[in-house]
Amino acid sequence: MRVEKLDSLTAYQNASLFTNLFSKAVQRAKEINRKNGLPNDFVVKGKRFYELPNGEIVTKNPLANESAKQ
Repeated sequence: MRVEKLDSLTAYQNASLFTNLFSKAVQRAKEINRKNGLPNDFVVKGKRFYELPNGEIVTKNPLANESAKQ
């Protein structure tokens, strides 16, 4: 992937603003998931991990059998 240089200070400021906004939104979503007992998932080197509300990190999807339980 090729990354173009930005020639404008305004473009850098806007990129920084949006990066900060999106980062805060993701952190808020993670907090909501924890409060509701839902795992947060993330990928490292192509492998998916799940962070459980208690902080434990697992590789098996803890919600995989939820539909079967209902």
